[in-house]
Amino acid sequence: MSTILHITASIRNDDQSVSRSLSNRLVEGLAARTGALVAIRNLATNQLPFIDEARFAANLTPHAERSAEQQELAAIGDELIAELEAADTIVFGVPVYNFSVPATVKAWADLVARAGTTFRYTANGPEGLLKGKRAFIAVASGGMPVGSPADFMTPWLTHFLGFIGITDVQVVAADAIMGAGGEEKIAAAHQQVELLAA
Repeated sequence: MSTILHITASIRNDDQSVSRSLSNRLVEGLAARTGALVAIRNLATNQLPFIDEARFAANLTPHAERSAEQQELAAIGDELIAELEAADTIVFGVPVYNFSVPATVKAWADLVARAGTTFRYTANGPEGLLKGKRAFIAVASGGMPVGSPADFMTPWLTHFLGFIGITDVQVVAADAIMGAGGEEKIAAAHQQVELLAA
């Protein structure tokens, strides 16, 4: 049976978060159509540690060679990577905070980017190891148009996913919704979600 990993990052609740409402609907539709299991990782409530020297060293130490302290430090990264490895589809519900991803998403990325596990270095450069998966990014922004010069979020997250081997990525955006026509933009994004989930 396939698995969908649903990763959300908005600090707002379901009733207020546009990115979460979009990703919730997409996950519901995909799961109903495929019968997939759904795993949820809410980065806003499951606070992740920021990477530091000790945790970085623990992450790169082979499992059998880790000290007890390193086992503890590496445990959250192991858990996050296992979630990615088990998933066939990853759905992100991510708002734009100050032109980029929320800090929690960057913390997640730093923990799952592990040389030898999710990517490796080769003579031809880095190679992502989480191949054969697809991802959807449901984006909401108040003032920044996705794809504009001020959009540092969607190019970064798309590039990061490609770096770890996930190159089949689609973006659904309800962007610049605090300006004119915001409700129409949200409705259009929901229509796009319905088509993707069908």
